[in-house]
Amino acid sequence: MEIWQALLLMAVGCVAGFLNVMSGGGSLLTIPVMLMMDMPGSVANGTNRIAILAQNVTAVTTFFKKGFSDFRLSLTLAAAALPGAIIGAYLGTGLSGERFDRVVAFIMIAVMVLMATKKSGNGPDAQNGAQALTRKRLIWGHICMVGAGFWGGFIQMGVGFILMPILHRVMGLNLVSVNMHKVFIVLIYTFSALAIFAWKVEILWLLGISLAVGNSIGGWFGAHVSVKRGEGVIRIILNVVLGAFIIKLLFF
Repeated sequence: MEIWQALLLMAVGCVAGFLNVMSGGGSLLTIPVMLMMDMPGSVANGTNRIAILAQNVTAVTTFFKKGFSDFRLSLTLAAAALPGAIIGAYLGTGLSGERFDRVVAFIMIAVMVLMATKKSGNGPDAQNGAQALTRKRLIWGHICMVGAGFWGGFIQMGVGFILMPILHRVMGLNLVSVNMHKVFIVLIYTFSALAIFAWKVEILWLLGISLAVGNSIGGWFGAHVSVKRGEGVIRIILNVVLGAFIIKLLFF
């Protein structure tokens, strides 16, 4: 590892950590940077998990200190995502460098449509973008988590764009609660994903730690902005990031 590589990854990690907490897509920055450093795809995919783990430890802690936590629901959602993440991570270790850009782009287009067409809820939570958390919403949310966990374990890129509509559209949670649960779910399944990658492929721990420092800083800042600014700024950042990544993935 050279110093410039560590510094570059730390800087990219700051941006990625902020994006991951506020919306998603941070790994669409970090993994390509690592690939440009001549890392094999599976090694970059695994090394990236170190930063994801550190970032979400920081974000979960920050949300908790700010008074935002619902560990019972977060744990059940994470448990639902875990089996898919384990299978996905095992398959992800065999990636041979194929491009998934178009798949991720179409997922993000679907997310933008879902978020844009969401109907306003009624009642006291309407101003906060929340709807009543019914039994039906809970069941469907947990079912969808299996697929989200698989994608997160498999490649991680764009998983925030999958988790956000599940938590926001399917379950009816406001966007601050969405981010609170999202970082906890990713934290839990990343433990197993990182263990599988460490078992099956080479992990570049020093570069991963450098990236993790940046991701943690960005994750801390993202959690603070999410709580302080609330639903409005999260929605703006989400749509700006989605639009930028869709243009990049489809046309460049």
